[in-house]
Amino acid sequence: MTTQKKKQFGVWMDQQHATIAGSAGADGNTFVILGHVNNAGAGGNSNENAANNQEIALMRKYFKEIAAIMPNVDEIHVTGTGQVQEQFIHFLAETPQYKHAVTSESTSNKMSDEKLVAYIGEHFHR
Repeated sequence: MTTQKKKQFGVWMDQQHATIAGSAGADGNTFVILGHVNNAGAGGNSNENAANNQEIALMRKYFKEIAAIMPNVDEIHVTGTGQVQEQFIHFLAETPQYKHAVTSESTSNKMSDEKLVAYIGEHFHR
């Protein structure tokens, strides 16, 4: 009988920056940083409606760039500051490729890449 290792990922994110960690190797017990994604944010705009639409489009692009680093997600833990984690989890739930992924979230301050790798590894191996 073979057991397939789940593809587990962790993301620390705020409105402008995301760091993505994922399991490396066949054992799935070692996590590494897979990438960083930045959201430049909307520039100045005199029209409030246009600025809002631009902000929504840029946030969606930001979420897509993060998701592209994590193919075939089985489990994902999202942490960071603010409410962007919840928005990202809703984005994943609405995306056919990710809608069956098991998601969890927490709130945390900015952490180094090494601390994120340790945090995500600890989260999945409790």
